[in-house]
Amino acid sequence: MRRTLLTLAVIAVSAISWCQSDARPEILILGTYHMANPGRDIHNMHADDVLAPKRQQEIAQLIDVLKKFQPTKVAIETNVGSERVTQQYSDYVAGKYPLSTNETNQIGYRLAKEMGHKTIYPVDEEGDFPWGRVVNWTKANGQYEKFAAADEITDKQIAEESEFLQKHTILEMYEYLNSDSMSARGVAFYYSLVPYGDPGDYAGPDLLAAWYQRNIRIYHNIVKLIDSPNDKILVIYGAGHLGWLQMDAASDATVKLRKLAEFTQH
Repeated sequence: MRRTLLTLAVIAVSAISWCQSDARPEILILGTYHMANPGRDIHNMHADDVLAPKRQQEIAQLIDVLKKFQPTKVAIETNVGSERVTQQYSDYVAGKYPLSTNETNQIGYRLAKEMGHKTIYPVDEEGDFPWGRVVNWTKANGQYEKFAAADEITDKQIAEESEFLQKHTILEMYEYLNSDSMSARGVAFYYSLVPYGDPGDYAGPDLLAAWYQRNIRIYHNIVKLIDSPNDKILVIYGAGHLGWLQMDAASDATVKLRKLAEFTQH
């Protein structure tokens, strides 16, 4: 017991020393749309061809902005420990792998290579997402019409994002997606599901809890990358995760949360 308490004390002192020092590890979460249109989310926006010359120039502009953060590591939304991804990145650096349209490639690989990084860091963790359970509860309890109406609002919001992308540059799109209002909207969506349930069948709360669990596990994978208080971790993730991962970093006294807006000021 004394050894356990001593270990905890050492960890606490280490955390406090990081908090009190000028240098703390920094984490910047870049919320992204899915450039390759995988269609894996409940609501999916339409993205145009990022390989078009105009879009390639715009991605280069975004990467120039991200370089201002001076990341020491780039983390991406791919299964943690993926040897396939790290091999892809190694091949890309060697000129043997053509980039796919996925944002992990177009932003993550390109930025890491231009920063001279030796590897890329997959940090994703899959989790349960009991959406069907929430739908079934609303149908069984006469609340499906209310639920469907809120779902339609989300569809309209996603359509607005698609329209915004068509009329703006990729950098402008990322400024839009990473604004505080959009981050808050992403969190609010999950809290809107909390009322759907009953004692014994907490369908909505359980979905939110499962989503939180997935994100805190992702955050765990991110902080495991920290080797020193001088580390700067850039995390590229679907925008639906943005507010949750930002809350994790903002609540963690051992790190400093950074935001895209800090590097796009003119």
